[in-house]
Parts: sequence; C-alpha cells; structure tokens
Amino acid sequence: MSLTLDEANRMVSAAIAKAREMGIGQSIAVVDAGGHLLAFNRTEGSMWLAAHAAQGKAIASSAMGWSSADIPPDNPVIQGIIAALGGRMVPAQGALPIIRGGVIEGAIGGSGGTSQEDEDCARAGLSTL
Repeated sequence: MSLTLDEANRMVSAAIAKAREMGIGQSIAVVDAGGHLLAFNRTEGSMWLAAHAAQGKAIASSAMGWSSADIPPDNPVIQGIIAALGGRMVPAQGALPIIRGGVIEGAIGGSGGTSQEDEDCARAGLSTL
C-alpha cells in the first residue's frame, strides 16, 4: 500500500488543528517515499521560510526513514546527501517518517514553532493513520 492523497490531506488537517490548538503558526508538508510533495498547507501568520523548512524536514525523514531529529547534520555522509539533493533535505527536528508494514511510505514535517512544537504537530498528523 502507498500513501494516498486523502491520507496526506487528513494528516495535514490534523497537524494544522494541533498548531491552532497550540496557538502557533505552522507549515505542514507530507511527502511520498521519493520525497515528492504530496500535500501542504500553512496557517495564517506562518513565516514564508517555514514552508521550505517543513518540506526539507519531511524529505530528510522520508529519505532516511528516521525522525528528522535523529539525522546528524554534521555527519559527512549526510552533508554529501544534502549537497547532492541541492540542499532540499533539512536534518532538523520536526518531521516523522510514515512507515506501514515495515515500508517507508513518506514523511510528515512541520515548521514554524519550536523544534518540539513542529514535531508535536507532525505527530498529531501522523496519528490519523
């Protein structure tokens, strides 16, 4: 099974609802297993840069199959991958992989709050699966 658009949109909606509950601006991105954007939204007042960070965190999480918080940004191999991807991968807390049946189907990432708030919003989205 692969991640559907309906599932991705449901995750984005839940993550945005969590951000509103927390009173923070947030950008939420869901990418597929190849790191391609599947669904995205951002709240009013969210910094424009957060849109890029949310996608980059989700790409990193999907690529590695780990929480983006667990990706060591100073690792030379990670730095090489980031360079090869033209800087699209952001190894910073705020994204979680979507894994079903042992298969990485993508990731959800957030940006706009603190790193922990970003991850909390992503986790709220992930919980809808």
